[in-house]
Amino acid sequence: MSHARIVDHFSNAVNFVAEHIKEFVHQPDSDFTRNKKLPITKLLPFLVSQGSSSTKNELTEAYGFNADRPSLSALIQQRAKLKPEAMETLFHRFSESLDEFHPSGKYRYIAADGSTMTFLSSPGRASDEYHTNQGDTEKGSYCAHTTASYDLDTDIYTDCIIQPIRNKDEFGAFATIVDRHPIPHDNSHIVFLGDRGFCSYNTMAHVIEREQFFLFRAKDITSKGILHHIDVPEEDSFDIDVKFVIVRRQSGKLTLPEGYRRFVGKEQAFDFVNYGSSDYYELTIRVVRFELSPGNFEALVTNLPRDEFPIAVLKILYHRRWGIETSFRSLKYTIGLTKFHASKSDFVLQEIWARLIAYNFTEAVTHCVVIEEKTENKHGYKINFSAAVHVCRQFLRSSLAGNPINVIPLLARELIPIRDDRKYSRLQTAHFRRPAYFLYRPS
Repeated sequence: MSHARIVDHFSNAVNFVAEHIKEFVHQPDSDFTRNKKLPITKLLPFLVSQGSSSTKNELTEAYGFNADRPSLSALIQQRAKLKPEAMETLFHRFSESLDEFHPSGKYRYIAADGSTMTFLSSPGRASDEYHTNQGDTEKGSYCAHTTASYDLDTDIYTDCIIQPIRNKDEFGAFATIVDRHPIPHDNSHIVFLGDRGFCSYNTMAHVIEREQFFLFRAKDITSKGILHHIDVPEEDSFDIDVKFVIVRRQSGKLTLPEGYRRFVGKEQAFDFVNYGSSDYYELTIRVVRFELSPGNFEALVTNLPRDEFPIAVLKILYHRRWGIETSFRSLKYTIGLTKFHASKSDFVLQEIWARLIAYNFTEAVTHCVVIEEKTENKHGYKINFSAAVHVCRQFLRSSLAGNPINVIPLLARELIPIRDDRKYSRLQTAHFRRPAYFLYRPS
């Protein structure tokens, strides 16, 4: 992987948005038509390079402490012209270009997960769709929910759908991600991994229709879920095939093939049979149940072939899904997705996409560094991601100032030992975080 090649991909993505700028502004006839200090080719990299300092300090640093830098007012005016779709397009163009660095293999493992971001706003700056009373605050808070897909081999976010908190629909978002996810050019297959929040008849059908694979955690057979009321072996652990027949009409006169009949109501989504129709959909899946600890069982559903993916391999594969959990931690607390510079919902969306791009840029550049392995070392080593974020952010800023730094030697010095045996308990209160006030941000 070439560092210069990654920079070229990012520049090409920025130039693509600049060339099609009329599609991404509110007033195509006038926006970004005049020659100003902050053209679109500098505005986009600046948004990606933003940290958690005040916007004025961010501008000062980005322009090399030059007194002739753009003013804060100029930045706000330029951002107001831009639709969030501009940053979304930049994300997709850049992320898809990184596919050329993907290692070859028969399967690609894409994990999915969701997360909620809170931000400070008011009724005039964000619609009611973003407002929620979650978090025990008297006035409530404003939240946006992201559903993202993450490549476990390259540590790159491949897609993301951002929804107002009141319109949150992880099932629908995941189905959209599956439908529009590029199929690899090397004829490899995608394996989509998700927890119980993504396990439904509809999501499984979407993956199957694209001739790809899925591995979801499901509610156990003792709970009310898709595995409830199916015949299972007497053994507690098993690996069986189960056929469901999905119908959307409550009628005993339907002629159906053999299988477990499942009715999907009007309020539930199933995109392959219309509600009230006499049609049906056959869904055959593999159900795997195994013991994690004495008396503690876990159930997985998949369509992966049994000869290539026995139970032991599935357990390891599902454990890999934790990679997207740790990536969200880095995205929020290292990249800075919990700190927004704006209160307008469109500006917040711009910043969410910008943080995702910054994460992908940092991971891609980090993978360029060749780490020398020494036999006398007790541990293997990896790049310190926190340091890498800072270095890559300064690289983007130095590029704006016209004097880009050489990032590879800097990253090669920022090594930390790999300790995979360390485990940390999951925070039970991590589902909601109050937004930080501007007063308490770093200077």
